[in-house]
Amino acid sequence: MSSSSSNPNTSSTNQPTENPGLISSHAEYIKGAAESAIGDISGSHAWKTSGEQDKAHARASLNQATQNRDPATSGYGKVEEVAGKLTGCEGMKREGAASASKPNQE
Repeated sequence: MSSSSSNPNTSSTNQPTENPGLISSHAEYIKGAAESAIGDISGSHAWKTSGEQDKAHARASLNQATQNRDPATSGYGKVEEVAGKLTGCEGMKREGAASASKPNQE
């Protein structure tokens, strides 16, 4: 038996890396925004700090994931733009607007 497959997290060669990065980063940003809001409401500095850290990490991950992304071919359009507005994520708003405004030209 080979021990090279002992880590299940390293065997993701069949999955595309860009979309899961975008999706998980957006989810992390939303989680961070929720934690930060809970911290504001409850007065908990720990929740607020944790939320802000999650949002900062998510922004960095999103920047990395979108660096080589072409919104015209891989964007989510208006859905992404609206989600960006709802969550306060400027990157989502920009990427969504860019992909929504570029019609497919063939």
